[in-house]
Amino acid sequence: MVDRNIPIIVGVGQVMQRWSDGDAANAPSPQSLMADAVAAALADTGQGDAVGSAADMVMVTRIFADSLPGDQHPFGKCTSLPRTVARLSGLSPQRAVYSHVGGNVPQALVNEQAAVLHEGTVKLAVLTGSEAIAAMKTALRGGITLDWSDDTHGETEDRGMGDMLLDMYELGNGLGAPPLTYPLFEHGLRSRLGRTRDEHLQDMSRLWAGFAKVARDNPYAQFDQDYDAAFLATQSAANYPVSDPYLKWHVAQDAVNQGAAVIMTTIGEAERLGIAPEKWIYLHGSAEAKDYLVSKRPDLSRSKAIEASLSMALERANKDTASIGHYDLYSCFPCAVTLAVEALGLDDETAELTVTGGLPFFGGAGNNYSMHAIVSMVEKLRAAPEDFGLVLANGGFLSKEAVGIYSAQPSDYIPQLVDNQTQAEVDAQPEMQRLEQDCTGVIESYTIGYSKGSMARAAICARVETDDHIARIVAATPRGDAALALLQQLGPDAPDPIGRKVAIVNDGMRNIIDAVFD
Repeated sequence: MVDRNIPIIVGVGQVMQRWSDGDAANAPSPQSLMADAVAAALADTGQGDAVGSAADMVMVTRIFADSLPGDQHPFGKCTSLPRTVARLSGLSPQRAVYSHVGGNVPQALVNEQAAVLHEGTVKLAVLTGSEAIAAMKTALRGGITLDWSDDTHGETEDRGMGDMLLDMYELGNGLGAPPLTYPLFEHGLRSRLGRTRDEHLQDMSRLWAGFAKVARDNPYAQFDQDYDAAFLATQSAANYPVSDPYLKWHVAQDAVNQGAAVIMTTIGEAERLGIAPEKWIYLHGSAEAKDYLVSKRPDLSRSKAIEASLSMALERANKDTASIGHYDLYSCFPCAVTLAVEALGLDDETAELTVTGGLPFFGGAGNNYSMHAIVSMVEKLRAAPEDFGLVLANGGFLSKEAVGIYSAQPSDYIPQLVDNQTQAEVDAQPEMQRLEQDCTGVIESYTIGYSKGSMARAAICARVETDDHIARIVAATPRGDAALALLQQLGPDAPDPIGRKVAIVNDGMRNIIDAVFD
């Protein structure tokens, strides 16, 4: 007998808007993009009015402006973004949730709602999110005043920013925004693979050229140019350095106007509402895990959280990589894809690694990118109902992973609300001890940040032998003129920093790179 509480996806929708006419009335806002995506998802169910009336939960992925400290709202904000979106969409849900920060959130919300729907505490959930960063930047450049404020009230569960993904030790010693931290993983991976800097640049660009081709043919992609590997590997005015080893088009592009929505319910409720079975997509397996702080991970060239979550999701779905026909591997930076490809044992030249075109080319819609991936995956699987698809969503600094395996084939899989089993695998890895002292070590990875085409600052991770074990120290370039000489010793015209000795001094507040030796 079929369990009528089995959770399913029954509706999906996504929108993209290019606004350039300068008319404030035509400018998209985060809430308008979400409302448009929800409208598309409701229509996609084939029973939009009935589904909208049945919605008792709305969950909104946290927008970028609410993901950083301080006031990031130049055009005003909503008192309750979930309640505003519900009102604009004609919904009257009993519950409204505003998520915490992280690119893992869309998949994590699907996993959560699958469990809650099966429990019966929710009957129909609308998940949505958006970013209108392109419109914000266009308006600010053009001196255009927009009004994104709304005072719709109602009980809302605001989950806040979530856990800190870097601590004060890391921030004080030169780490920070993703483009300044992901190079630690990228260069660590490059070193483990035995590549020169140029060889790795070429490989990143080859991989990304394939993603760009997918975006070129995606009508919802914000950036649909067909960039080839030669362009992506070459520094130019259109592809300037961001942080070593990344040029502009190697990293997620956040200047987007994009929204997506997913509607979930149960088999029994879908039948009651008259939603055709051809619309139903099942979750066959899932997993979630959170890794240590970056500087405490034992190996910067790997991600235990990615490895464990992918392996566990496949095990729960009773599938292997040969059984999965479609993937969307989170693509904020090339190493995120390469580490997942390694964990899955895929060939990155033949496997379908993205169904959207990825964050650099489809668009990095903040924390909500993977909801677009889920929407695109659902559409692909409806067209090929025998196939299976896997979505890997990543948050922070390879910090939080969420995986979902989908198909139109029926499934009785139900996620747990808390994935202790996968987390236990991650927590079993050793934790690196960190130092704050004068010492000499060997550079294991590094990051160099650029400003207006010139090297501006750097940070290194080095391994230091103590009396009975190996510890790690994170250190930054000094301030002022002394930084330039050190940057020149680390930069692209110098020998590879990895494996070189480094002297570090602690000034009582932070670790500072004093000298690098050949």
